[in-house]
Amino acid sequence: MSINQVICMQSSAFYALLDEVISHIDENFKLSRENRWIDPTEAMRLLNIRSKTTLQELRDSGRVAYTQPMHKVILYDRESIMRYLESHVRETF
Repeated sequence: MSINQVICMQSSAFYALLDEVISHIDENFKLSRENRWIDPTEAMRLLNIRSKTTLQELRDSGRVAYTQPMHKVILYDRESIMRYLESHVRETF
């Protein structure tokens, strides 16, 4: 047997609680800052390309942002990849 409970509160308190819940979700479940930098495999998957050379061309031409924290480690900025894709959207008829 389950017991149903009703919680009553003023609308201002409800909206304050709702704002806190939304902030919590944004901070913890949205695309987090840790996931900003992605490896080449993930970058190629997002761009739907198979060639590392094509990825390097995008990087070298400045169309996709990257960082190189160590000599052989290159990470790509997920947001710049999404901007690059958005800049090539074609409107349908």
